[in-house]
Amino acid sequence: MKESVIYQDIVQKEAFKMINRLLNKRFSQIDTSLIERVRELSAEQIENLAEAFVDFTNVADLEAWLNQQESS
Repeated sequence: MKESVIYQDIVQKEAFKMINRLLNKRFSQIDTSLIERVRELSAEQIENLAEAFVDFTNVADLEAWLNQQESS
């Protein structure tokens, strides 16, 4: 079941909702282009983002992390 597309889609959507709430709580309003970039991440990438998030001090850290993900 964990390998099904539907299951993975649900996991990704729930992971996005949680990281989106955390980002908005820490940084208030975030540019929608950054939110869309986060939305496009896989569930695994969002989990990695959640780990990195604890070290972020500003939105520039998020943007740098996203840029790093796109270049790797």
